[in-house]
Amino acid sequence: MLIHLKIKKMSKKIVLITGTNSGFGWLAAHSVAALGHQVYATMRDTQGRNADKAQALAAVDNVTVLEVSLTDDESVKQAVETVLAKEGIIDVLVNNAGYAMTGVAESFTMADVHTTFDINVYAPWRLIKEVLPTMRKQADGLIINVTSGFGRVSFPFATIYSASKFALEGISEGLHYEVKRLGIDVAIVEPGAFPTEMQQKNNPASDQSVFEGYGAIASMPNKMVAALGGEMQTKNPNPQDVADAIVKLIGAPKGTRPLRTVVDPITGQYIEAANQAVAEQFAKGLAVFGMGELL
Repeated sequence: MLIHLKIKKMSKKIVLITGTNSGFGWLAAHSVAALGHQVYATMRDTQGRNADKAQALAAVDNVTVLEVSLTDDESVKQAVETVLAKEGIIDVLVNNAGYAMTGVAESFTMADVHTTFDINVYAPWRLIKEVLPTMRKQADGLIINVTSGFGRVSFPFATIYSASKFALEGISEGLHYEVKRLGIDVAIVEPGAFPTEMQQKNNPASDQSVFEGYGAIASMPNKMVAALGGEMQTKNPNPQDVADAIVKLIGAPKGTRPLRTVVDPITGQYIEAANQAVAEQFAKGLAVFGMGELL
C-alpha cells in the first residue's frame, strides 16, 4: 500500500505534479490519485528512458502523464494549457522535480550552476507564473514547493544545491504572504535525506582539478556520504512520508496550511528549531515594515 495516512477522500482536485518518474514525485502521484484526485504527472523522455515509468504511471486510475521539459518555457506553457483545456481549472501545483550535484564549491563550473538553478529555481517559477493567473481568477489554489533541509542551512560540499533551494525557499516565503489573501496557499515541504533515486545518484561537479588544492578537505564529501549511510541504516527513512506530507497539505482546509513542513527523521529537529526561530524574528520584521497584517 502506498498511502500510510488514514485520510478520508477529499473533493476531487486537479493536481499537477512535476518530476514523477521517480522518488517523491512517483509516490506522490500514486498517493494523490488514490484519493480520487485527477493527477497530471509530468516527466521528460516519455518515449525514451522514462518510457516504462510513463506507461506504468499512465495505467494508474486518475493519472495522466504529460511529456514536459521544465527548462523550456513553451513546453511548460503547453502543459498548463493542456490541463486547463481539459479541466478548466488547476487546484494544486506540486513543484517536486529537483537536481543535486556535490563537490567543493569551487569545482562547480558556470554550466553546473546553470543546470542546478534551471531545474531547482527557474523551472518552478515557470510553472508558478503559468498557474497563478488561473488560481487568482478562481480565488483558490495551492502551490507546494519541495525544497530541502539544505535550503535552510548551506552544508559544505552541497553549497550550490543549497543556494538553489535557498532561492526556492525565498520565492515561496514571499509569495506565501502576497497571495494568501487572494485565496491561494503557498506551502514548502522540506525533506531530509531519503533513499530515493536522486539521493543515490552522485552528480559530481565538473571541475575536478580544483580538488588537488584542497588537500584533506577534498575527502570530506566521502566522509559525509559514509556518515549519512550509517544514519540511513539506523533511522530507515521512508520516502512515502514525503508523499504523505504532500497529501496532508492538499487535504488541509485553505488558510490553515503551514508555510513549512519538515519531513526528516535524521536531522529534522534541527531544521524545525531553525524554522521556529526564524519565524519569530520574521514576524517582528514584517511589523517593522508595516506589513504585520499579512501574518
